[in-house]
Amino acid sequence: MAVSNQSTPIDIVWPSLPLAAWQDTYATLHLWTQIIGKIRLALAPKLNHWWQSTLYVTPRGLTTASIPCENRNFQISFDFLDHQLQIDTSDGITKRIALAPRSVADFYQMVLTTLSNIGIEVRIWTMPQEVSEPIPFNQDYQHAAYDPEYAQRFWRILIQVNRIMTVFRSQFVGKSSPVHFFWGSFDLAVTRFSGRRAPEHPGGVPNMADWVTREAYSHEVSSCGFWPGGVSCGACFLRLCLPYAGRVSRLPNPTQRSFLQLRDARVYPTL
Repeated sequence: MAVSNQSTPIDIVWPSLPLAAWQDTYATLHLWTQIIGKIRLALAPKLNHWWQSTLYVTPRGLTTASIPCENRNFQISFDFLDHQLQIDTSDGITKRIALAPRSVADFYQMVLTTLSNIGIEVRIWTMPQEVSEPIPFNQDYQHAAYDPEYAQRFWRILIQVNRIMTVFRSQFVGKSSPVHFFWGSFDLAVTRFSGRRAPEHPGGVPNMADWVTREAYSHEVSSCGFWPGGVSCGACFLRLCLPYAGRVSRLPNPTQRSFLQLRDARVYPTL
């Protein structure tokens, strides 16, 4: 399937996001987004490749978008301008929780209690995904950092990456994912599909059931992703072309497959 050969660069000004300066905030925010993402996963109807579980970039932060719950809808949004978590329901209720230094356990309890108080009951698996040495959300008093300046810088970069990936997505006429934020790996990504099924994925992703991974990589994919840190190269873009799903387990170290780092100021929409 043909794509545009557009090569005009998009000028981007990247906020500085040194990993060492915000690593503690990153770790806490990663787990907070997992709690909110798992709420969507628990209640939203299943879509192919688990697309119903992701978050989306907004002009103020990240959101679940609308989640059905019996005869109501609600959404949960991170607001990185006012530094609040906002819950909105279709019957006019709005609740806000301050984004401030607090433990993952406190955040988890506050979110679920707030939802329960407005008649939304939800149960999630409390074990984090795709992190080393996971601690159940309701027991995690270790991660409790939140620096509003760096949280906002992170989001401002996502705004620009979302812009680039949306242009990139628009040039493809085949099946393509939304530009969406995966809370497990904490990355923004867009994926194209060839239409052909892939051999069964071998599994082995940390803290993730093999059947979940096999559904995610059931078909041949070409993915572009952006990570805000978490590997030795810090924030980076990555493009993965997986002719068959089994190859994912044999990719080289992440630092060897990043193709664009934040120090670059001009990004081409063809990626």
